Amino acid sequence: MPATAHRPVLAATLAAALLLPAALPSTALARSSGTERTLKMVDTDKDGTIDLAEARAAAGHVFDGAETDKDGTVDAKELKGRLSKKDLKAADTDSDGTLDRKEYLALVEQRFKAADPDSDGTLDAKELKTPAGRSLLQLLK
Repeated sequence: MPATAHRPVLAATLAAALLLPAALPSTALARSSGTERTLKMVDTDKDGTIDLAEARAAAGHVFDGAETDKDGTVDAKELKGRLSKKDLKAADTDSDGTLDRKEYLALVEQRFKAADPDSDGTLDAKELKTPAGRSLLQLLK
C-alpha cells in the first residue's frame, strides 16, 4: 500500500488523540486523580481511608515543610495558597497573623470533622471529593 494511503488514517488518529482529552471533564479528572494520589500518600495503614491521626501526621509534615523561616509559625506566604486570608484569620486564634503548629492542626481537625458527615472517624475517596474534603486536602499536600 502506498504511503499516501496511510495519511488519512494517520490524520484521523492524530485528530482523535488531540481532541479526545478536550472532550473529557479535565478538572474532574485531575481533581479525582489528585484526590486518589493524596489519599494513598496520607493513608499510612493502607486501609483505603484517612483517619484523624493520619491527617494530623500529614499536616504536621506539611507544616514543617512550609515553615521555612524557622520561627515556629507559618504565614500566608509560607502556606502558598493553601488557605485564603479569611480562613487564615479565622484559624489564627492568637491574632498574630500567623498559624503555629497547634492552630494549624486544630484547623485540620475542624476540616476533617466537616468532611466526615457520617462521623465514622474516617474519610474515604468519596468524602474527600466533596468540597469539605477538598478543603481538608489543601492542608495535607
